[in-house]
Amino acid sequence: MINLDLDVLRSFVTGLDMGSFARAAERLGRSTSAVSAQLKKLEDQVGTPVLQKSGRGLALTPTGELVLGYARRLLELNDTAIHAVQGMHLSGQIKVGVAEDFGESFLTSVLTRFSAAHPGVVVEASVTRNAALEKRILSGELDVVLSWRSDTLLPTRQNLLDAPLCWIGSQTSAKPPHTLTAPLPLVLLEAPCLMRSHALDALDHAGIPWRIAFTSASLSGVWAAVKAGLGITVRSPLGCPNEMHPIHGLPALPTLGLSITTSTEREDPVRDVMTTIMREQLQQAPLALKA
Repeated sequence: MINLDLDVLRSFVTGLDMGSFARAAERLGRSTSAVSAQLKKLEDQVGTPVLQKSGRGLALTPTGELVLGYARRLLELNDTAIHAVQGMHLSGQIKVGVAEDFGESFLTSVLTRFSAAHPGVVVEASVTRNAALEKRILSGELDVVLSWRSDTLLPTRQNLLDAPLCWIGSQTSAKPPHTLTAPLPLVLLEAPCLMRSHALDALDHAGIPWRIAFTSASLSGVWAAVKAGLGITVRSPLGCPNEMHPIHGLPALPTLGLSITTSTEREDPVRDVMTTIMREQLQQAPLALKA
């Protein structure tokens, strides 16, 4: 029986998350050649390549995609076990920031799990918009941030997943586009906003007239206006209120990357436990709205 090497799997996953095996080597305290040797060992163990050339970079093979899913699960189980054993010794403070989409049910679940396992740690949580989170993690005001991926250079950013974007409305605002006799009413966050830009670009490219019926500085204001039937919006199903519904028949939207960023690459047991719990909760989150 072949036993997969967890160190090898960690190098494999870290390299893919960071978009570079050279950066993964630096983060893991290994040489680039050592990480390359680990990837070769992984391919020897599974008996087939896990990576293939794609342009000037690398992409996963079908086998690599399968291995990646199992690798994440094995590493999370290993890390959860270690953190559980060491949990009674954790103490101190952690400052967490999350994008507004995750400020309710997701954050509640994360904090419930973390506090139950590690009561000796004081948690300070901030729920705010993406740009503010990026600024605060760069300045060191926060220890870990869950945010939407932007063009801002964040050296410690780790990609988690690509979340679908969709047109969202309430039962009263969910009118098929072909029945509209006036510009499409939109409910949007104040600029700058990644999802606002994607929504307007998609409508403009499709030649669909629109008007901004309501703007808000906070996501809670957007949901209130959509629920009241003032218009439709564009968000991810992640963190979307239950009473919202997908709107079909409008232009396709791109995916938006979700990432975790830490204030430093140095190991921190408290922060590592928090990020593990965040990852696990995201794996349970729905990526589609119920019609």
